[in-house]
Amino acid sequence: MEYIKQKKENPTESANGSSETSGMNALTASYNDRIRPLLDAIDRLRQLKITQEGIQLPTIVVVGDQSSGKSSVLESLAGISLPKGQGICTRVPLVMSLQNDPLSTTPTLQLNYADKTVATSEASIASAINAATVEIAGDNKGISGTPITLVVKKKGVPDLTMVDLPGITRVPVHGQPKDIYEQIANIITEYIKPKESIILNVLSATVDFPTCESIRMSQIVDETGERTLAVVTKVDKAPEGLLEKVTIDDVKIGLGYVCVRNRIGDETYEDARVAEAELFESHPLLSTIDKSMVGIPVLAQRLTDIQATIIARCLPDTVKKINDMLSQNIDELNKMPRNMSTIANALTEFIQILKRVRDSLEKLIVRGEFDEFPDDQKFHGTARVAEMLHKYSKILPSTCPVDDGSLLLMEEVCVLEEAKGIHLPNFLPRSIFLTLLRKKVESIAHIPHDFIMEVLEYLESLVINILTHHSDNYPQIYYRGTRAVHNFIGNMRNHSRQYIQVMIEMELVADFTSSPDYMKTYSGLMVDQGKLVPQIENNYSSPINLEGFGEVNVEHLRPHKEVVDQAFDLRVRLLAYWKSIILRLVDGVVLHVLYSIKCMVEKLESVLVEEIVGPQMAGIEIMMEESPATAANRERLKKRIDLLKKSKEVVAGVMDRVTIGRK
Repeated sequence: MEYIKQKKENPTESANGSSETSGMNALTASYNDRIRPLLDAIDRLRQLKITQEGIQLPTIVVVGDQSSGKSSVLESLAGISLPKGQGICTRVPLVMSLQNDPLSTTPTLQLNYADKTVATSEASIASAINAATVEIAGDNKGISGTPITLVVKKKGVPDLTMVDLPGITRVPVHGQPKDIYEQIANIITEYIKPKESIILNVLSATVDFPTCESIRMSQIVDETGERTLAVVTKVDKAPEGLLEKVTIDDVKIGLGYVCVRNRIGDETYEDARVAEAELFESHPLLSTIDKSMVGIPVLAQRLTDIQATIIARCLPDTVKKINDMLSQNIDELNKMPRNMSTIANALTEFIQILKRVRDSLEKLIVRGEFDEFPDDQKFHGTARVAEMLHKYSKILPSTCPVDDGSLLLMEEVCVLEEAKGIHLPNFLPRSIFLTLLRKKVESIAHIPHDFIMEVLEYLESLVINILTHHSDNYPQIYYRGTRAVHNFIGNMRNHSRQYIQVMIEMELVADFTSSPDYMKTYSGLMVDQGKLVPQIENNYSSPINLEGFGEVNVEHLRPHKEVVDQAFDLRVRLLAYWKSIILRLVDGVVLHVLYSIKCMVEKLESVLVEEIVGPQMAGIEIMMEESPATAANRERLKKRIDLLKKSKEVVAGVMDRVTIGRK
């Protein structure tokens, strides 16, 4: 069957004959040096599977309910026989590429699937498609989303590329999966959802259009119908009311309707077209339908025009997406670490990693510069350490702690009474003061230790995160480096633990300060000592206000009035001296932290070198082995870049034709 052959032998040609001849001439005009290269470019991009990279291609997608005549329409357009039978005939997407070859005397057909190319013929095409379908979807009645591509080069066919999808069925038959409807719906939605897709909705004239499942699906993704063209089949079986159905348009078919008569029985395709023309010319009801809405030649022309329009509209954007994605993938590949081929290359890269790690640590925990990680606060080292220091200074008691529930001076009274001896009555042994002091210092000894451990835990986490950030593509460095950091920070913990222990022991062994604040505070607090004894001796029950103590009740001290003065003196000495202890614990611990950070930054590099490289530079050789994840990512990027470059080459030579087409 040749659409572009003049049918002079058509005995029924009359007024409709001139319209049909005009349509066939238009088909001839559509095949020129502009349209075919564009279609070839899109077909080539589809063969390259560029859609797997998220780039959608202009596509005519054929959908329809089961037994709507979908395959028969495609047969009429292509002039070849497709698989037929009961149930779902199309079980995989069939990409049909029709290519008009005016010089051809023998049609050329081939199937492409599963990286195969299978040459076939008109006589065997149906069985070849069935065999390919079985290989992809199995020999039962299941379906698959893996497509088959059928290329038809034949004289007289319209230049079209269409995707035929499985017919929609709601009720599974024997051998079909229970979720057959959901599987088909998912495949159809995947193809018709992109805005680049034109939906060719095949409807049977024997049914109400609004009840068609294919209409419902297309309306979900194309509410206005601007991407939908309807083909009405079986018009000879239900001609009544068809004119109203295609003109009133209750289902929003934005690209209009085309009514067709498909081949019946053993008719040749040429005879079928003659019969179709006679039907729409002479039938009392069908002849009233406008001639621009009837016939396979009209459908072929409409599809050719629509296809040229959508390619012209979409191809520039497709080219831009290909170029953008190519640039992104090349950038990503360039950012990956070099694939090490020599020890010298590996050593150079390792030295660079160490330098980046040290630079980052100096900025984050020495200089307080956070431009490298502006939004990730866990990397803001100086700020986090300062927060821990502030919390530490708040936890340390600013005044000398007393036993819970202890009344004023009773702790000192108890110690004094237990220190009775034969000595001058107004003599205060130093051992009494040291006994109380040790008790107070021991009660807070855990606080500086906990603070140091918290800081070191944070530093360990920070160093490992920085090391991970700069050696993410070298797991060998990460694993060995992490172990080195654990050991290094572990040694720092031991050293800091000893340092804190020495600080506490120094506070326990002696009472000394050169700070003038001690005597100033002591003298200021002792001013009110004279208020205490008269209050006790005169049996006053009202509270008194003492400097440094506030308002207190002293009735409980009357039985111990002979040691009250000494007890008060002890408490004042402790209060005055406590400030010096806290100052030393804060300043000494903070200076130790800062010094430890400095040493850590300076020594970490040599620690990492010793652990990772080793004495025989074995670690450097290991660096030359890429991790499986990195190697896979590199290979993935190379394949994507190769695909995108090929795609870019495909479209490079056709953009000027798009411009001409727009004009």
